[in-house]
Amino acid sequence: MKLLIIEDEAGLRESIEAYFTEEGNICETAHDFSSAMSKVNLYRYDCIVLDITLPHGNGLDILKHLKAGQQADGVLIISAKNSLDDRLTGLDLGADDYLTKPFHLSELRARVAAIVRRKAFNGNNILTLHEIFIDLTAKEVKINQVPVKFTRKEYSLLLYFIANKGKVVSKSAIAEHLWGDSIDIADNFDFIYSHIKNIRKKMVEAGGKDYIQAAYGMGYKFTDA
Repeated sequence: MKLLIIEDEAGLRESIEAYFTEEGNICETAHDFSSAMSKVNLYRYDCIVLDITLPHGNGLDILKHLKAGQQADGVLIISAKNSLDDRLTGLDLGADDYLTKPFHLSELRARVAAIVRRKAFNGNNILTLHEIFIDLTAKEVKINQVPVKFTRKEYSLLLYFIANKGKVVSKSAIAEHLWGDSIDIADNFDFIYSHIKNIRKKMVEAGGKDYIQAAYGMGYKFTDA
């Protein structure tokens, strides 16, 4: 998952970032309203963990901005305010879920994962596409019932392709999804070719089809035709 943590409390922000990063996710952070707005204007995320009370602004205004732009990022509001009004306001504005501080990081992870599943995979923990079987909870992939080992980046890219099945995704979008905004320092996208080549090779060797097509000059498309 590619996440954005918008939280002004440094200790909590760093704990959330470390927790999700340790599990192999891309995790970016913002500590105030202006830095958060810069992030959401530049990049897209699988889920945004959004604190309501921020220096120099209100988290609900960020949510309004996202919805006004019809952005599909998932949004989980976190707030110390145990107020029904705040919760209802956030949900009415289009937030996907609401979690009151303090909370266990394991619960936050479960809530975030549920949001991502609902948006990308209709809430399913198991994905099946022809001969491809993916257990999202166990992070296991089987092709023709044969387990196939992918690296973290390869697994993330395979899910990204399936979530965008039938759509052309640009090389820059792929790079941003896999590495976050740190990809800005990359000189080229050769590493993308390497990951895609490895995914294709592993799928074909397991008896599967090569579903990844190059859209020359634009990017790649995952097709099940």
